[in-house]
Amino acid sequence: MVTINGEQIDNIAGRTVLSLLEEQNRHHENVVVELNGQILSKEALAETVLVENDKVEIIAFVGGG
Repeated sequence: MVTINGEQIDNIAGRTVLSLLEEQNRHHENVVVELNGQILSKEALAETVLVENDKVEIIAFVGGG
């Protein structure tokens, strides 16, 4: 089980962070991803594989005026 933005989700372990973002229709250019308290670089999104008990926070940038 992996916790994403406070919600526990099964069957996510083993996927990359980038695949998770794509599955949720989020553009990696518009978000910051924190994994277990560490902010991931854009390059690390495709390389980082989620494991059981990971805690992910996805913060999206929103434009406005």
